[in-house]
Amino acid sequence: MNNKVNLTLDNLDDILSAQFDEAKKAKAKTIFLKKLAELSHRYYKGKIMTVPKAPVPGFNWFNVWYTPGVSAVSTTIRNNNDASFELSNRGNLVAVVSDSTRVLGDGDCTPPGGLGVMEGKAFLMKYLGGVDAVALCINSKDKNGEPDPDKIIEFVKMVEPSFGAINLEDISQPNCFKVLDVLREECEIPVWHDDAQGTASVTLAGVINALKLTGRTMSETKFVLYGAGASNTTIARLLLADGADPSKMIIFDSRGALHKNRSDIKADSRYYRKWELCEQTNPGCIETMEEAMKGADMLISLSTPGPDTVKKEWISLMNKQSVVFACANPVPEIYPYAAKEAGAYIVATGRGDFPNQVNNSLGFPGILKGALLVRARKITDNMAIAAAYSQARFAEKHGIHPEKIVPTMDEAEVFPIEAADVAMQAIKDGVARIQMTWDEAYNLAKKDIEHARATIHYLCHEGYIEMPPQNIIDEAFEYTLNQMK
Repeated sequence: MNNKVNLTLDNLDDILSAQFDEAKKAKAKTIFLKKLAELSHRYYKGKIMTVPKAPVPGFNWFNVWYTPGVSAVSTTIRNNNDASFELSNRGNLVAVVSDSTRVLGDGDCTPPGGLGVMEGKAFLMKYLGGVDAVALCINSKDKNGEPDPDKIIEFVKMVEPSFGAINLEDISQPNCFKVLDVLREECEIPVWHDDAQGTASVTLAGVINALKLTGRTMSETKFVLYGAGASNTTIARLLLADGADPSKMIIFDSRGALHKNRSDIKADSRYYRKWELCEQTNPGCIETMEEAMKGADMLISLSTPGPDTVKKEWISLMNKQSVVFACANPVPEIYPYAAKEAGAYIVATGRGDFPNQVNNSLGFPGILKGALLVRARKITDNMAIAAAYSQARFAEKHGIHPEKIVPTMDEAEVFPIEAADVAMQAIKDGVARIQMTWDEAYNLAKKDIEHARATIHYLCHEGYIEMPPQNIIDEAFEYTLNQMK
Protein backbone atom coordinates (compact mmCIF):
# COMPACT_ATOMS: atom_id res chain seq x y z
CA MET A 1 0.00 0.00 0.00
CA ASN A 2 1.26 3.46 -0.92
CA ASN A 3 1.26 5.76 2.07
CA LYS A 4 2.92 8.68 0.27
CA VAL A 5 -0.28 10.63 -0.29
CA ASN A 6 -1.33 14.23 0.19
CA LEU A 7 -3.85 13.36 2.86
CA THR A 8 -6.40 15.78 4.27
CA LEU A 9 -9.65 15.16 6.10
CA ASP A 10 -11.46 16.24 2.94
CA ASN A 11 -9.94 13.50 0.77
CA LEU A 12 -9.69 10.83 3.47
CA ASP A 13 -12.64 8.82 2.11
CA ASP A 14 -11.22 8.70 -1.40
CA ILE A 15 -7.78 7.63 -0.23
CA LEU A 16 -9.14 4.91 2.04
CA SER A 17 -11.53 3.70 -0.68
CA ALA A 18 -8.56 3.16 -2.97
CA GLN A 19 -6.89 0.91 -0.42
CA PHE A 20 -9.66 -0.97 1.40
CA ASP A 21 -13.05 -2.57 0.87
CA GLU A 22 -16.03 -1.10 2.73
CA ALA A 23 -15.61 -3.16 5.89
CA LYS A 24 -11.88 -2.44 6.23
CA LYS A 25 -12.34 1.18 5.19
CA ALA A 26 -14.77 1.77 8.07
CA LYS A 27 -12.34 0.20 10.54
CA ALA A 28 -9.39 2.16 9.13
CA LYS A 29 -11.27 5.44 9.36
CA THR A 30 -12.05 4.85 13.03
CA ILE A 31 -8.41 4.04 13.80
CA PHE A 32 -7.22 7.11 11.89
CA LEU A 33 -9.63 9.56 13.53
CA LYS A 34 -8.84 8.29 17.03
CA LYS A 35 -5.10 8.55 16.47
CA LEU A 36 -5.38 11.98 14.86
CA ALA A 37 -7.49 13.15 17.80
CA GLU A 38 -4.82 11.99 20.24
CA LEU A 39 -2.01 13.67 18.30
CA SER A 40 -3.95 16.89 17.72
CA HIS A 41 -4.96 17.26 21.36
CA ARG A 42 -1.37 16.68 22.42
CA TYR A 43 -0.17 19.31 19.94
CA TYR A 44 -2.67 21.99 21.01
CA LYS A 45 -2.79 20.93 24.69
CA GLY A 46 -6.57 20.80 24.57
CA LYS A 47 -8.89 22.92 22.45
CA ILE A 48 -10.41 25.60 24.68
CA MET A 49 -9.00 28.86 26.07
CA THR A 50 -10.46 31.96 27.72
CA VAL A 51 -10.54 35.22 25.75
CA PRO A 52 -11.87 38.51 27.22
CA LYS A 53 -14.76 40.19 25.42
CA ALA A 54 -14.11 43.67 26.86
CA PRO A 55 -11.27 45.86 25.55
CA VAL A 56 -8.26 47.32 27.35
CA PRO A 57 -7.99 50.88 25.97
CA GLY A 58 -5.43 51.61 28.69
CA PHE A 59 -4.26 50.18 31.99
CA ASN A 60 -6.53 52.57 33.89
CA TRP A 61 -9.41 50.47 32.60
CA PHE A 62 -8.40 47.72 35.02
CA ASN A 63 -9.84 50.04 37.67
CA VAL A 64 -13.16 49.53 35.87
CA TRP A 65 -12.93 45.85 35.01
CA TYR A 66 -11.55 45.10 38.47
CA THR A 67 -11.18 47.04 41.72
CA PRO A 68 -12.33 49.59 42.78
CA GLY A 69 -15.01 50.07 40.13
CA VAL A 70 -16.25 46.50 40.00
CA SER A 71 -17.50 46.81 43.59
CA ALA A 72 -20.62 48.46 42.17
CA VAL A 73 -21.30 45.32 40.16
CA SER A 74 -21.06 43.14 43.26
CA THR A 75 -23.45 45.24 45.31
CA THR A 76 -25.93 45.56 42.46
CA ILE A 77 -26.05 41.79 42.07
CA ARG A 78 -26.23 41.37 45.85
CA ASN A 79 -29.42 43.42 45.85
CA ASN A 80 -30.87 41.62 42.83
CA ASN A 81 -29.34 38.26 41.94
CA ASP A 82 -31.01 38.29 38.52
CA ALA A 83 -28.77 41.24 37.63
CA SER A 84 -25.95 38.70 37.39
CA PHE A 85 -27.35 37.69 33.99
CA GLU A 86 -26.77 41.24 32.71
CA LEU A 87 -23.65 42.36 34.58
CA SER A 88 -21.60 39.18 34.08
CA ASN A 89 -21.23 36.48 31.45
CA ARG A 90 -23.57 34.23 33.44
CA GLY A 91 -26.42 34.70 30.97
CA ASN A 92 -24.40 33.05 28.18
CA LEU A 93 -22.35 30.59 30.23
CA VAL A 94 -22.91 26.84 30.57
CA ALA A 95 -21.17 24.37 32.88
CA VAL A 96 -20.52 21.01 31.22
CA VAL A 97 -20.62 18.73 34.27
CA SER A 98 -19.57 15.08 34.22
CA ASP A 99 -18.26 12.45 36.56
CA SER A 100 -16.87 10.64 33.48
CA THR A 101 -18.40 7.30 34.52
CA ARG A 102 -19.73 6.55 31.03
CA VAL A 103 -17.64 8.34 28.44
CA LEU A 104 -18.80 7.43 24.92
CA GLY A 105 -18.33 3.68 24.60
CA ASP A 106 -15.32 3.57 26.89
CA GLY A 107 -17.11 3.38 30.24
CA ASP A 108 -15.58 4.85 33.39
CA CYS A 109 -12.59 6.94 32.26
CA THR A 110 -11.86 8.53 35.70
CA PRO A 111 -12.87 12.16 36.25
CA PRO A 112 -10.11 13.81 34.19
CA GLY A 113 -10.60 11.21 31.46
CA GLY A 114 -13.76 13.02 30.39
CA LEU A 115 -12.06 16.36 29.78
CA GLY A 116 -11.53 15.75 26.06
CA VAL A 117 -15.24 15.15 25.53
CA MET A 118 -16.35 18.00 27.80
CA GLU A 119 -13.96 20.45 26.12
CA GLY A 120 -15.33 19.21 22.81
CA LYS A 121 -18.83 19.97 24.00
CA ALA A 122 -17.73 23.47 24.98
CA PHE A 123 -16.04 23.91 21.60
CA LEU A 124 -19.23 23.02 19.72
CA MET A 125 -21.39 25.20 21.96
CA LYS A 126 -19.25 28.21 21.09
CA TYR A 127 -18.83 27.61 17.38
CA LEU A 128 -22.34 26.36 16.62
CA GLY A 129 -24.43 28.15 19.24
CA GLY A 130 -22.45 31.23 20.29
CA VAL A 131 -22.54 29.92 23.87
CA ASP A 132 -19.60 29.99 26.29
CA ALA A 133 -18.99 26.83 28.28
CA VAL A 134 -16.63 25.43 30.91
CA ALA A 135 -15.70 21.75 31.31
CA LEU A 136 -16.11 20.58 34.92
CA CYS A 137 -15.17 16.93 35.46
CA ILE A 138 -15.78 15.90 39.07
CA ASN A 139 -15.11 12.97 41.35
CA SER A 140 -18.50 11.55 42.38
CA LYS A 141 -17.18 8.37 44.05
CA ASP A 142 -18.03 7.53 47.65
CA LYS A 143 -15.62 5.92 50.12
CA ASN A 144 -16.31 2.53 48.56
CA GLY A 145 -15.42 3.76 45.08
CA GLU A 146 -19.02 3.80 43.85
CA PRO A 147 -20.48 6.80 41.97
CA ASP A 148 -22.76 8.78 44.27
CA PRO A 149 -25.51 10.77 42.51
CA ASP A 150 -26.06 12.95 45.57
CA LYS A 151 -22.51 14.28 45.22
CA ILE A 152 -23.24 15.43 41.66
CA ILE A 153 -26.50 17.00 42.77
CA GLU A 154 -24.77 18.87 45.60
CA PHE A 155 -21.97 20.05 43.30
CA VAL A 156 -24.36 21.43 40.68
CA LYS A 157 -26.37 23.27 43.31
CA MET A 158 -23.15 24.81 44.62
CA VAL A 159 -22.01 26.13 41.23
CA GLU A 160 -25.50 27.14 40.02
CA PRO A 161 -25.00 30.86 40.86
CA SER A 162 -22.13 31.12 38.35
CA PHE A 163 -23.93 29.72 35.30
CA GLY A 164 -26.94 30.28 33.10
CA ALA A 165 -27.43 26.57 32.46
CA ILE A 166 -25.94 23.18 33.32
CA ASN A 167 -25.18 20.52 30.70
CA LEU A 168 -24.87 17.09 32.32
CA GLU A 169 -22.77 14.64 30.35
CA ASP A 170 -21.53 11.05 30.46
CA ILE A 171 -23.01 10.07 33.83
CA SER A 172 -23.69 6.34 34.13
CA GLN A 173 -27.13 4.94 34.77
CA PRO A 174 -29.05 4.69 36.98
CA ASN A 175 -27.47 7.77 38.58
CA CYS A 176 -28.14 9.88 35.50
CA PHE A 177 -31.91 9.59 35.98
CA LYS A 178 -31.94 10.79 39.58
CA VAL A 179 -29.39 13.55 38.98
CA LEU A 180 -31.38 15.04 36.12
CA ASP A 181 -34.83 14.70 37.63
CA VAL A 182 -33.83 16.20 40.99
CA LEU A 183 -31.86 19.09 39.52
CA ARG A 184 -34.49 19.95 36.92
CA GLU A 185 -36.95 20.56 39.73
CA GLU A 186 -34.69 22.11 42.37
CA CYS A 187 -32.51 24.46 40.33
CA GLU A 188 -33.57 27.87 39.04
CA ILE A 189 -31.59 27.48 35.82
CA PRO A 190 -31.95 24.82 33.09
CA VAL A 191 -30.28 21.52 33.92
CA TRP A 192 -30.08 19.42 30.80
CA HIS A 193 -28.70 15.92 30.23
CA ASP A 194 -27.46 16.03 26.68
CA ASP A 195 -26.90 12.27 26.41
CA ALA A 196 -30.60 11.90 27.17
CA GLN A 197 -32.65 14.92 26.04
CA GLY A 198 -30.19 16.11 23.39
CA THR A 199 -29.84 12.74 21.72
CA ALA A 200 -33.58 12.18 21.99
CA SER A 201 -34.40 15.51 20.36
CA VAL A 202 -32.14 14.97 17.35
CA THR A 203 -33.26 11.35 17.01
CA LEU A 204 -36.88 12.49 16.98
CA ALA A 205 -36.01 14.93 14.19
CA GLY A 206 -34.55 12.06 12.18
CA VAL A 207 -37.57 9.88 12.89
CA ILE A 208 -39.97 12.62 11.74
CA ASN A 209 -38.29 12.93 8.34
CA ALA A 210 -37.67 9.20 7.94
CA LEU A 211 -41.38 8.65 8.40
CA LYS A 212 -42.11 11.26 5.73
CA LEU A 213 -39.80 9.50 3.28
CA THR A 214 -41.32 6.09 3.96
CA GLY A 215 -44.93 7.27 4.00
CA ARG A 216 -45.60 6.22 7.60
CA THR A 217 -47.17 7.97 10.56
CA MET A 218 -45.81 7.98 14.09
CA SER A 219 -48.78 6.09 15.52
CA GLU A 220 -48.66 3.22 13.01
CA THR A 221 -44.89 2.65 13.16
CA LYS A 222 -43.49 -0.40 14.90
CA PHE A 223 -40.39 0.62 16.85
CA VAL A 224 -37.63 -1.54 18.29
CA LEU A 225 -35.20 0.26 20.60
CA TYR A 226 -31.96 -1.60 21.31
CA GLY A 227 -30.35 -0.35 24.48
CA ALA A 228 -32.14 1.14 27.48
CA GLY A 229 -29.72 3.68 28.87
CA ALA A 230 -30.28 7.40 29.32
CA SER A 231 -30.47 8.03 25.56
CA ASN A 232 -32.93 5.37 24.47
CA THR A 233 -35.20 5.66 27.49
CA THR A 234 -35.53 9.37 26.80
CA ILE A 235 -35.97 8.74 23.07
CA ALA A 236 -38.82 6.38 23.95
CA ARG A 237 -40.39 9.01 26.19
CA LEU A 238 -40.28 11.70 23.47
CA LEU A 239 -41.56 9.31 20.81
CA LEU A 240 -44.50 8.38 23.02
CA ALA A 241 -45.16 12.03 23.82
CA ASP A 242 -45.19 12.76 20.09
CA GLY A 243 -47.74 10.08 19.26
CA ALA A 244 -45.97 6.74 19.03
CA ASP A 245 -48.13 3.76 20.03
CA PRO A 246 -46.66 2.10 23.16
CA SER A 247 -48.18 -1.25 22.10
CA LYS A 248 -45.99 -1.08 18.97
CA MET A 249 -42.75 -0.38 20.82
CA ILE A 250 -40.30 -2.97 22.18
CA ILE A 251 -37.20 -1.92 24.11
CA PHE A 252 -34.20 -4.08 25.00
CA ASP A 253 -31.60 -3.68 27.70
CA SER A 254 -28.58 -5.89 28.36
CA ARG A 255 -30.78 -8.54 30.01
CA GLY A 256 -33.55 -8.72 27.42
CA ALA A 257 -36.80 -7.02 26.50
CA LEU A 258 -38.55 -4.58 28.79
CA HIS A 259 -42.07 -5.60 29.78
CA LYS A 260 -44.37 -5.79 32.80
CA ASN A 261 -42.85 -9.10 33.96
CA ARG A 262 -39.33 -7.69 34.43
CA SER A 263 -39.31 -8.07 38.20
CA ASP A 264 -35.57 -7.31 38.34
CA ILE A 265 -36.24 -3.76 37.14
CA LYS A 266 -39.30 -3.30 39.31
CA ALA A 267 -37.35 -4.36 42.39
CA ASP A 268 -34.64 -1.70 41.92
CA SER A 269 -36.17 1.72 42.53
CA ARG A 270 -33.15 3.45 40.98
CA TYR A 271 -34.37 2.28 37.55
CA TYR A 272 -37.76 3.95 37.83
CA ARG A 273 -37.52 5.39 34.31
CA LYS A 274 -37.00 1.93 32.85
CA TRP A 275 -39.85 0.52 34.91
CA GLU A 276 -42.20 3.19 33.55
CA LEU A 277 -41.40 1.89 30.06
CA CYS A 278 -41.83 -1.71 31.19
CA GLU A 279 -45.37 -0.83 32.18
CA GLN A 280 -46.14 1.10 29.00
CA THR A 281 -44.55 -0.87 26.16
CA ASN A 282 -44.38 -4.42 24.79
CA PRO A 283 -47.74 -5.62 26.14
CA GLY A 284 -47.21 -9.00 24.47
CA CYS A 285 -44.02 -9.52 26.52
CA ILE A 286 -41.98 -10.45 23.45
CA GLU A 287 -38.60 -11.70 24.64
CA THR A 288 -36.16 -12.00 21.71
CA MET A 289 -34.74 -9.61 19.14
CA GLU A 290 -35.59 -12.04 16.37
CA GLU A 291 -39.27 -11.98 17.31
CA ALA A 292 -39.31 -8.23 17.90
CA MET A 293 -37.68 -7.44 14.55
CA LYS A 294 -40.22 -9.39 12.49
CA GLY A 295 -42.19 -6.73 10.66
CA ALA A 296 -40.51 -3.86 12.52
CA ASP A 297 -40.40 -0.52 10.72
CA MET A 298 -37.68 1.24 12.66
CA LEU A 299 -34.72 0.14 14.78
CA ILE A 300 -33.15 2.73 17.07
CA SER A 301 -29.97 1.41 18.63
CA LEU A 302 -27.90 3.18 21.25
CA SER A 303 -26.08 0.25 22.71
CA THR A 304 -22.60 -1.28 22.80
CA PRO A 305 -20.27 0.22 20.19
CA GLY A 306 -19.01 -2.22 17.57
CA PRO A 307 -19.98 -3.29 14.06
CA ASP A 308 -21.38 -6.67 15.14
CA THR A 309 -23.68 -5.52 17.93
CA VAL A 310 -26.66 -5.33 15.56
CA LYS A 311 -26.88 -8.40 13.31
CA LYS A 312 -27.63 -8.24 9.60
CA GLU A 313 -30.01 -11.15 10.15
CA TRP A 314 -32.15 -8.98 12.43
CA ILE A 315 -32.46 -6.22 9.86
CA SER A 316 -33.45 -8.69 7.16
CA LEU A 317 -36.54 -9.50 9.26
CA MET A 318 -37.83 -5.92 9.12
CA ASN A 319 -40.51 -4.48 6.87
CA LYS A 320 -39.75 -3.05 3.45
CA GLN A 321 -38.28 0.46 3.51
CA SER A 322 -36.99 -0.16 7.02
CA VAL A 323 -35.12 2.51 8.94
CA VAL A 324 -32.04 1.78 11.09
CA PHE A 325 -30.47 4.21 13.53
CA ALA A 326 -27.15 2.75 14.74
CA CYS A 327 -25.97 5.60 16.90
CA ALA A 328 -23.39 4.20 19.32
CA ASN A 329 -20.19 6.21 19.45
CA PRO A 330 -17.42 6.03 18.47
CA VAL A 331 -18.31 2.93 16.38
CA PRO A 332 -21.90 2.25 15.25
CA GLU A 333 -23.53 -1.07 16.14
CA ILE A 334 -23.58 -1.91 12.43
CA TYR A 335 -21.92 -0.01 9.61
CA PRO A 336 -24.26 1.67 7.12
CA TYR A 337 -23.12 -0.44 4.15
CA ALA A 338 -23.86 -3.65 6.08
CA ALA A 339 -27.28 -2.44 7.19
CA LYS A 340 -28.16 -1.58 3.61
CA GLU A 341 -26.94 -4.95 2.39
CA ALA A 342 -29.40 -6.47 4.87
CA GLY A 343 -32.27 -4.46 3.40
CA ALA A 344 -32.40 -1.16 5.29
CA TYR A 345 -33.71 1.77 3.26
CA ILE A 346 -32.50 4.59 5.52
CA VAL A 347 -29.48 4.27 7.82
CA ALA A 348 -28.32 6.86 10.33
CA THR A 349 -25.37 6.87 12.75
CA GLY A 350 -23.94 9.27 15.29
CA ARG A 351 -20.84 9.97 13.20
CA GLY A 352 -20.20 12.86 10.85
CA ASP A 353 -18.17 10.79 8.41
CA PHE A 354 -21.28 8.82 7.35
CA PRO A 355 -24.55 10.16 5.86
CA ASN A 356 -27.35 11.01 8.27
CA GLN A 357 -25.45 12.01 11.38
CA VAL A 358 -28.08 11.81 14.11
CA ASN A 359 -25.92 13.36 16.77
CA ASN A 360 -26.80 15.63 19.66
CA SER A 361 -24.42 18.25 18.24
CA LEU A 362 -27.35 19.32 16.05
CA GLY A 363 -29.45 19.95 19.12
CA PHE A 364 -27.68 21.21 22.20
CA PRO A 365 -26.09 24.40 20.77
CA GLY A 366 -29.42 25.77 19.57
CA ILE A 367 -31.49 24.40 22.44
CA LEU A 368 -29.22 25.81 25.13
CA LYS A 369 -28.94 29.12 23.27
CA GLY A 370 -32.72 29.40 23.10
CA ALA A 371 -33.09 28.60 26.80
CA LEU A 372 -30.41 31.16 27.73
CA LEU A 373 -31.93 33.91 25.58
CA VAL A 374 -35.16 33.91 27.60
CA ARG A 375 -33.41 32.94 30.86
CA ALA A 376 -35.45 29.77 31.13
CA ARG A 377 -35.69 28.04 34.49
CA LYS A 378 -35.71 24.59 32.90
CA ILE A 379 -35.72 22.81 29.56
CA THR A 380 -39.01 21.00 29.24
CA ASP A 381 -39.72 17.95 27.10
CA ASN A 382 -41.90 20.25 24.98
CA MET A 383 -38.83 22.40 24.29
CA ALA A 384 -36.86 19.30 23.19
CA ILE A 385 -39.73 18.26 20.92
CA ALA A 386 -39.98 21.80 19.50
CA ALA A 387 -36.27 21.61 18.69
CA ALA A 388 -36.80 18.29 16.91
CA TYR A 389 -39.52 19.73 14.69
CA SER A 390 -37.37 22.81 14.06
CA GLN A 391 -34.52 20.60 12.80
CA ALA A 392 -36.88 18.43 10.77
CA ARG A 393 -38.55 21.42 9.09
CA PHE A 394 -35.19 22.95 8.27
CA ALA A 395 -33.97 19.73 6.65
CA GLU A 396 -37.21 19.28 4.70
CA LYS A 397 -37.07 22.85 3.42
CA HIS A 398 -33.60 22.18 2.02
CA GLY A 399 -34.52 18.80 0.58
CA ILE A 400 -34.61 15.45 2.36
CA HIS A 401 -33.77 12.06 0.87
CA PRO A 402 -32.63 8.67 2.25
CA GLU A 403 -29.06 9.95 2.60
CA LYS A 404 -30.06 13.21 4.32
CA ILE A 405 -32.87 13.18 6.86
CA VAL A 406 -31.48 15.82 9.26
CA PRO A 407 -29.44 19.00 8.85
CA THR A 408 -25.67 18.85 8.93
CA MET A 409 -23.48 20.83 11.29
CA ASP A 410 -22.18 23.01 8.46
CA GLU A 411 -25.68 24.37 7.83
CA ALA A 412 -25.16 27.26 10.23
CA GLU A 413 -28.62 28.73 9.77
CA VAL A 414 -30.32 25.83 11.57
CA PHE A 415 -28.96 26.87 14.97
CA PRO A 416 -30.43 30.39 15.34
CA ILE A 417 -33.74 29.13 13.96
CA GLU A 418 -33.73 26.28 16.47
CA ALA A 419 -32.78 28.67 19.27
CA ALA A 420 -35.70 30.94 18.43
CA ASP A 421 -38.16 28.03 18.23
CA VAL A 422 -36.98 26.74 21.61
CA ALA A 423 -37.18 30.20 23.17
CA MET A 424 -40.79 30.55 22.01
CA GLN A 425 -41.67 27.15 23.47
CA ALA A 426 -40.06 28.13 26.78
CA ILE A 427 -42.27 31.22 26.87
CA LYS A 428 -45.31 29.10 25.99
CA ASP A 429 -44.46 26.58 28.73
CA GLY A 430 -44.15 29.36 31.32
CA VAL A 431 -40.51 28.70 32.22
CA ALA A 432 -38.99 31.88 30.70
CA ARG A 433 -37.95 34.80 32.90
CA ILE A 434 -38.11 37.31 30.04
CA GLN A 435 -40.33 37.71 26.99
CA MET A 436 -39.27 38.36 23.42
CA THR A 437 -40.53 37.77 19.91
CA TRP A 438 -39.34 35.01 17.59
CA ASP A 439 -37.52 37.59 15.45
CA GLU A 440 -35.78 39.07 18.48
CA ALA A 441 -34.61 35.65 19.63
CA TYR A 442 -33.47 34.70 16.14
CA ASN A 443 -31.53 37.92 15.61
CA LEU A 444 -29.80 37.71 18.99
CA ALA A 445 -28.81 34.09 18.43
CA LYS A 446 -27.62 34.75 14.88
CA LYS A 447 -25.52 37.72 16.01
CA ASP A 448 -23.80 35.72 18.76
CA ILE A 449 -23.16 32.72 16.51
CA GLU A 450 -21.72 34.87 13.73
CA HIS A 451 -19.52 36.69 16.27
CA ALA A 452 -18.19 33.40 17.66
CA ARG A 453 -17.37 32.04 14.23
CA ALA A 454 -15.82 35.28 13.03
CA THR A 455 -13.62 35.44 16.12
CA ILE A 456 -12.33 31.90 15.62
CA HIS A 457 -11.78 32.43 11.88
CA TYR A 458 -9.92 35.70 12.54
CA LEU A 459 -7.63 34.06 15.11
CA CYS A 460 -6.91 31.28 12.61
CA HIS A 461 -6.32 33.67 9.72
CA GLU A 462 -3.93 35.81 11.76
CA GLY A 463 -2.04 32.77 13.01
CA TYR A 464 -3.00 33.09 16.67
CA ILE A 465 -4.61 29.67 16.27
CA GLU A 466 -2.31 27.49 14.18
CA MET A 467 -3.53 25.14 11.50
CA PRO A 468 -2.93 21.42 12.23
CA PRO A 469 0.54 20.53 10.98
CA GLN A 470 0.63 18.04 8.12
CA ASN A 471 3.10 15.82 9.94
CA ILE A 472 0.58 14.77 12.59
CA ILE A 473 -1.97 13.92 9.89
CA ASP A 474 0.67 11.84 8.12
CA GLU A 475 1.69 10.20 11.39
CA ALA A 476 -1.91 9.21 12.11
CA PHE A 477 -2.24 7.74 8.61
CA GLU A 478 1.01 5.80 8.92
CA TYR A 479 -0.18 4.43 12.24
CA THR A 480 -3.47 3.40 10.64
CA LEU A 481 -1.77 1.52 7.83
CA ASN A 482 0.40 -0.33 10.31
CA GLN A 483 -2.64 -1.29 12.40
CA MET A 484 -4.45 -2.57 9.31
CA LYS A 485 -1.66 -4.93 8.24
